Amino acid sequence: MRLIWTLQTFRWSDVPDVLVVAAIIFAVGLMMRGTQAVPLLRGTLVVILVIGFFASILDWVAFRWLLNNLVTAAVVAIPIIFQPELRRALERVGRTGLSNLFSRAPTYTADEQVIDAICAAAARLSERRHGALIVLERNDSLEEFIKTGVPLNAEVSPQLLLTVFWPKTELHDGAVIIRDGRVASAASVLPLSSGRQLTDRKLGTRHRAGLGISEVSDGLCVIISEETGRISVANRGRMIRRLDANRLRTILSAFYTNDRPEEAHAWPWTALINRARDEIARLRQDRDDTGRGRKAA
Repeated sequence: MRLIWTLQTFRWSDVPDVLVVAAIIFAVGLMMRGTQAVPLLRGTLVVILVIGFFASILDWVAFRWLLNNLVTAAVVAIPIIFQPELRRALERVGRTGLSNLFSRAPTYTADEQVIDAICAAAARLSERRHGALIVLERNDSLEEFIKTGVPLNAEVSPQLLLTVFWPKTELHDGAVIIRDGRVASAASVLPLSSGRQLTDRKLGTRHRAGLGISEVSDGLCVIISEETGRISVANRGRMIRRLDANRLRTILSAFYTNDRPEEAHAWPWTALINRARDEIARLRQDRDDTGRGRKAA
């Protein structure tokens, strides 16, 4: 009966009041979304709706008295129950202001996390002179090569990559393939390069495999030499060599992306721009190598 009376006495001047309450509920929902408090909040709302339904339909005096006392207790209980979420929200306001209070954008994107993990692992593998072969899938599917290895479907981390490429493990002799920000497989077999694009005939099997996968797909391949510990990147049949962790991060940030929908609707000249960018990176690498050779001489 109270609900019917409220609807009958509703006025246009009450619209801002309703909108403010709706905005507060929406803001709380945004803060709670994706946290462990969501099931608890959902259960609390269900209980409140059930109790409110019976209190409005049935004219039970004792039940209404219990409901009023529960509401008073809830005012104290809710901040205690949701204390971690409220604390995080207040800390976010203190750090970034109100504009980013409800932003759920992560500090690092998934691609950046993958790149950081690969660069950290590559630096350690290079120091230890442990050979490694890491392929990042882009637009072209690498399913046929993933099937040749051991499926993992694991999160990309430096610890995982260091463990896989430890010389005494069963998975070190092969390639790790990363798909959609996760390690899809390890010990995968890659095709060797045809040899027509090789400028250095002394390249080992690992480097030839890295070039080979970049020739048959648009996959980006990171190679760590077991003999010298040098880091290289193979992309579109070209190899950029003698990299350190910082230069590796720059190259991976420029070439690697998991944004499939945008690439699917790319302009016709996107491929030409990407190829020109790759050639510029290769020319810069050749110029740097030539400069080092002259200084050494």
